[in-house]
Amino acid sequence: MGRYVIRRLLQMVPVFIGTTFLIFVMVHVLGDPVAAMFGDRKPDPATAAAIRHELGLDKNVFLQYWDYITDIFRGDFGTAFNGQPVTELMSTAFPVTLKLTAVAITVEAVIGITLGMLSGLRPGRFTDNGSLAFTMLIISVPTFVMGYLLQYLLGVKWGVPGTISVDPDAPISQLLIPGLVVAGVSLAYVTRLTRTSVAENMRSDYLRTAVAKGLPRRRVVGVHLMRNSLIPVVTFIGADVGGLMAGAIITEKIFNIHGVGFQLYNGILRQNVQTVVGFVTVLVIVFLLVNLLVDLLYAVLDPRIRYA
Repeated sequence: MGRYVIRRLLQMVPVFIGTTFLIFVMVHVLGDPVAAMFGDRKPDPATAAAIRHELGLDKNVFLQYWDYITDIFRGDFGTAFNGQPVTELMSTAFPVTLKLTAVAITVEAVIGITLGMLSGLRPGRFTDNGSLAFTMLIISVPTFVMGYLLQYLLGVKWGVPGTISVDPDAPISQLLIPGLVVAGVSLAYVTRLTRTSVAENMRSDYLRTAVAKGLPRRRVVGVHLMRNSLIPVVTFIGADVGGLMAGAIITEKIFNIHGVGFQLYNGILRQNVQTVVGFVTVLVIVFLLVNLLVDLLYAVLDPRIRYA
């Protein structure tokens, strides 16, 4: 197990470098960040050149990326164009988004797996047809439509706290509605994936053997069926963590949540290279570590899996 973890960590290095370099180049292609700082006004050429030199934008992209990576290893993610260190933005944005992501993952896992298990155990019944119709509705409605609809009904009409604007120090209870919006589509996919996996494993030989031995239904379903059926579901949820954190831009904008998505939106809008690349770099690290954790969970769910 130890050698496998070390090997996976070494494999993350080229993935990390390639991903961050690609994002770095893509952000530079967006346009001239110095011109974006002045808005509609055209900057004086001498002033613009001085700002580019101060920010290191007069170097070629490879040297800029090298300077950025070396600064990261010293814990310096650069400075935003407003003079605020990117680490300060991260210290306020990531805790909010982490709480929102935790709520979304909990909703996605609990409701999705429960509905999927009920549907897979009773295919063709009312529960199965109802969950399929429910998930189809969730998938069909765009996230921004669902967000504004819930905000209007719960916040404007019924006055539920935390549904119009969410404070940075808001409790978990105020993040339930935004978390439900973020997890909506993923919840539907988890339900369908769980249902399909349960239905396939219901016809497996090992399950028939467990039933033939006279094991209690609770043990057959809870231990044998559920553990094997959750392997593809865990894979999806693990890969979805990074997607939920980065994909919360729409939801955070709707509910005025100053998290990672909010900062990324402002960074892209203002062509703030340091902010965008800094936040994406941390998201890449989170994504790689979560995928490593998911691979290790395979051995817990299926004892036959061993890592050398």
